[in-house]
Amino acid sequence: MPIETYQDAINYIYRFIDPLRKPATSIADAELNLERVRALLHTLGDPHHHVTTVVVAGTKGKGSSCAMLEAILRAAGLRVGLWTSPHLSSYRERIQINREMISQADLIRLTAHLRPLIDRFDPQPYGPPTTFDVTLALGLCYFAERQVDLAVVEVGLGGRFDATNVLTPVVSLISSISYDHMAILGATLAEIADNKAGIMKPGVPVVTVPQRPGAAAVLVREAEEVGTDLYVAEEAGLRGPQTLSPYPTRPAPGQLRGMFQHENARLALGAAMLLAQRGFPISDAAMAQGLATAQWPGRFEVLPGRPCILLDGAHNGDSAQKLMVALRAELTFERLILVLGTSRDKDIEGIVAALVPHAAALVITRSVHPRAMDLDRVATIAQPYLRGSIDLVPDIGDALLQAQALATPNDLICVTGSLFVIGAAREILGLAVAD
Repeated sequence: MPIETYQDAINYIYRFIDPLRKPATSIADAELNLERVRALLHTLGDPHHHVTTVVVAGTKGKGSSCAMLEAILRAAGLRVGLWTSPHLSSYRERIQINREMISQADLIRLTAHLRPLIDRFDPQPYGPPTTFDVTLALGLCYFAERQVDLAVVEVGLGGRFDATNVLTPVVSLISSISYDHMAILGATLAEIADNKAGIMKPGVPVVTVPQRPGAAAVLVREAEEVGTDLYVAEEAGLRGPQTLSPYPTRPAPGQLRGMFQHENARLALGAAMLLAQRGFPISDAAMAQGLATAQWPGRFEVLPGRPCILLDGAHNGDSAQKLMVALRAELTFERLILVLGTSRDKDIEGIVAALVPHAAALVITRSVHPRAMDLDRVATIAQPYLRGSIDLVPDIGDALLQAQALATPNDLICVTGSLFVIGAAREILGLAVAD
């Protein structure tokens, strides 16, 4: 069938989802995956050869770091592509230029134009492309067509085995590394860090944040083996191989709340400093303006009211711990009413251990995503940590109503555990972008 409507385009893109396909877990599988993406992009005219990119990997803070770096580059007067995943409300959030989502008309046109080429793509010996591959290809084609000055690209899963690793960026970023997707990336922090470090390319500088020793050592070793410089965005400044350079502006996010965002701000600022050193016209004023104006919904997103509602996509133990610290430090409330929904591939025990002991009431819910965790299983894990009531409410809208019924005006309702849950909650609360 021809692609004539927006829904036609979306249906075609999602046709490439294969729930039985497992992500690459070996070098051989990874090389095959990357060869598939390279072959697909070659079929489409090698759009990645016509787009200058910055690639952002890491366990948490990737999206926020992307948003802050994009805002800095845009404040500098550059035409900036932004490619991220997953989306909260609209698929079009994944492909943006100067923070404007690709239009429905452009997505229809581009998908219809590329479909014959994609359909003729020979999947042997690689296997057919995935929805992630096709989305990356669409984004790169769009950025090349619109001649962006720079595109900020968020790695999907890991780094070494990810489709985005076909790119050779001008600067690479690695945000905070912690435990996530352990069945795929490895059971130890060193194994996970090794996968993230796989984005390093010879001569392409890498900026990261202070990491735990097990991860830091891996990044240092990989940088030496690959042949590139590793920079660390510390509190005092950007530490390079020989020098410590002070930040040209205060590395503090303006509109992005949460103490943990300061680390992401330093990462984005460090990347901007390296880009400026490489000739991109980024002034100190642009760095300050970008950090002050950057927005990224669903991350410590506070909705004022009585009771106050907070939405945060924390999805592993480390990010949940940082969320709890930020709640105590930055918000005033009497009781915490926790609305929790997560996915099967997440660190559910870590999330529960960090948050549930502090909650006066726990409302367990789930998204409609196929990977959503069963409510009973979450309840079983949460049982030893309970300090108050527990309700199992499958529908997210009903879960929000239950939380509001339990809360007093001075309480805080915190919705967390999954970006899919956050996306659904934002839609119910009237915050979703129009699709």
